[in-house]
Amino acid sequence: MSDLKINTMDGRETVLAEAVLNDFKSGLLCSLLRREDKGYDEARALWNGMIDRRPAVIARCTGAADVISCVKFARQHKLLIAVKGAGHNIAGMASSNGSFMIDLSLMNWVQVDPDARIAVVGPGTTLRTLDHETQAFGLATPLGINSTTGIAGLTLGGGFGWLSRSLGLTVDNLLSADVVTPDGKLLHANEKENADLFWAIRGGGGNFGIVTSFRFRLHPVGPTLLAGLIVHPFKEAGKVFRYYRDFVANAPDKLTCWVVLRKAPPLPFLPAGVHGKEIFIIAAVYAGDIKEGEKLLEPLRKFGQPIADVVGPTPFTGFQQAFDPLLTPGFRNYWKSHNFTKLDDELLDTIINYAGQLPSPLSEIFVGNLGGAVNRVAVNATAYPHRDPNFILNVHTRWEDKGSDAKCIDWARKFFDATASFATGGVYVNFISEGDERVPSAFGTNYQRLAELKKKYDPENFLRTNQNIMPAK
Repeated sequence: MSDLKINTMDGRETVLAEAVLNDFKSGLLCSLLRREDKGYDEARALWNGMIDRRPAVIARCTGAADVISCVKFARQHKLLIAVKGAGHNIAGMASSNGSFMIDLSLMNWVQVDPDARIAVVGPGTTLRTLDHETQAFGLATPLGINSTTGIAGLTLGGGFGWLSRSLGLTVDNLLSADVVTPDGKLLHANEKENADLFWAIRGGGGNFGIVTSFRFRLHPVGPTLLAGLIVHPFKEAGKVFRYYRDFVANAPDKLTCWVVLRKAPPLPFLPAGVHGKEIFIIAAVYAGDIKEGEKLLEPLRKFGQPIADVVGPTPFTGFQQAFDPLLTPGFRNYWKSHNFTKLDDELLDTIINYAGQLPSPLSEIFVGNLGGAVNRVAVNATAYPHRDPNFILNVHTRWEDKGSDAKCIDWARKFFDATASFATGGVYVNFISEGDERVPSAFGTNYQRLAELKKKYDPENFLRTNQNIMPAK
């Protein structure tokens, strides 16, 4: 192993001697990959194809001991680090050019205790793996909607999906975590031990430590639920959107209905004549008795003249993966997002107008339906502060070629600006494509406390390749 040029925390470049690197490597079980090594490009790859960064070295950790060693080594040499879970973050925060990447993706394991209804989960675990293991016992915890998402980034940012209205956010179901802090210590964090750290990691992102193990509360769910899509012609979007808004206002917590506006993919249940044309989709899940759910959804399913209705008994793991084919890695992605407490008529019209001007066949607009259990938690109970929104808008711009960057990003920004006056001003931290300017909006009234805790646990801002919270002065 030869000398290595690598970036430091102060923005400079340093050289680590061959002897220093060899000594460090001898104390690890994990592999260290450099740019010329086989497997380097696979290890550095991120979900968002717009992000193409080249760390100086990648440590592919398999356990907490190697994470501790990496943190101590990086601190000793003042190295710039980046931490990768599954690499799904939209802003590409898992990587930085010339950095020391601590890669947790091989820590992809789940241990389920079905009697205690608890799952202990590694930080490299994807939602697909966690669902697979818990659903073997008819159990689940609230997660996101794309099964290739990593549990670490999802949880540290808050985490919401199909079960959140009835069971809360992912962080509302986190019981404890093992955290390697920036000083190289492994702390156990829960409501009684290191309670302030536990508060901070439940929505404060990767600012306070590197989590090497999560412990989640599980709930009886499935394995079969009532779920599926109701698809309407785009020309009826205004009428259907308004009916949807009024319908979900009185829906029980177990019923979740999201809206997606996009060009129709060539799905077998859609007529060939609508493929590639704009459609209005309602995605519905009922986390309870199937017959009860069918009765509740009947008015929504009968409204208007849908192109397709494929709501029915569905394996929960299957529906958790239903949107994966539309979210495969490697494409270029840019997101903008708002939180809303209500959907005004003018807002609906604006959304529909922009949906009729999608900049690429892969782009979509989704409106996530929250409220319920999420909103019954106090704003300061966890670092995640957004307990008032009933809807989250994600402007998901997605395309293939670099030449379309300017057009797609410009469309997303204009759409974002056009809907800003209806929004709360807050934003889900995992939906921020850019950093810095919207970080305070992501943490809201909890920002100052988070800054104080950053000063306590990371006064030098060692963990800075993230949606960064600066230590309080």
